[in-house]
Amino acid sequence: MANTGNWAFPEALQPNADETAFDLDTVLDAVVLLRTEVPPDAFTAPILGTVRAGNGAVIRDDGLILTIGYLITEAEAIWITTNRGAVMQGHALAYDQGSGFGLVLPLGRLGVKPLVRGSAASVGPESPVLVVGHGGRAHSLKARVVSKREFAGYWEYVLDEAIFTAPAHPQWGGAALLGEDGRLLGVGSLLVQEAAGDKTVDGNMFVPIDLLEPILADLLASGRCARPARAWLGLYAAEMEGRVVVGGLAPGGPAERAGAQLGDLILEIAGERVTGLAAFFRKVWNLGPAGTEIPLTLSRRGASHVARLRSADRNDFLKKPRLH
Repeated sequence: MANTGNWAFPEALQPNADETAFDLDTVLDAVVLLRTEVPPDAFTAPILGTVRAGNGAVIRDDGLILTIGYLITEAEAIWITTNRGAVMQGHALAYDQGSGFGLVLPLGRLGVKPLVRGSAASVGPESPVLVVGHGGRAHSLKARVVSKREFAGYWEYVLDEAIFTAPAHPQWGGAALLGEDGRLLGVGSLLVQEAAGDKTVDGNMFVPIDLLEPILADLLASGRCARPARAWLGLYAAEMEGRVVVGGLAPGGPAERAGAQLGDLILEIAGERVTGLAAFFRKVWNLGPAGTEIPLTLSRRGASHVARLRSADRNDFLKKPRLH
């Protein structure tokens, strides 16, 4: 997820203060290191591990940190480190499953100036950007936007328009995507090989910052969005030549309880043909919130049957943050 060893990008790939229209060091200092500890019995521990490390961007004067949610979900301890060496604990304030954003509140003063939020609409293919990880210029990368397009993740996740950049940053989790004006455009989520869409290009996928504003007040008030929880199946799916196949099952999740098995083909949902991963997830969510019955037509070894899944709220399976 992140390599925090003694390394640096070649100087030619690092941002230069003479080439920026903003105070480069001040902006870079707004990206901090997050280290989290997760209990071994946490729901996400088998997949994401019990010790996680990544980045976060300070977005408010009180030190509020925006990061990618998988770094902090179910964390029982969070440690924050600034570029100037300050270290303190943080509290996992919120995790929005829909966007993937997470919020961390430091339990002390970080002493850094927050980033100003911009808009992903300000960049398009070939736009120059900076991908910034904790560690200042040495861990900051001059990059470009290679595409903006829909993204569907096997963990029941869809973005209408994600941002893909190249070259790839090795500390992608929670990294800050900055525009030419130094404003925050997105938060790093993945290392990908298909950044350009139609050809293999190693790069990173970012969640657009535009998704934060409509949900920020809810996240600060209650730790989650006010909208009803999405129906969750506990089904890790993959798309293969226009067909959706079950690639994994969450232990104790709705799909496993309904008898779904690895390798099952998902043919229909509520009588409608399934043609792709993003469309499949959207059809699930359109049927109703968590608790809605989801009828899936599955094919196994040439025989089809209808499995009726009682969907759940994914958050009910996760350990809740502890108050310090």
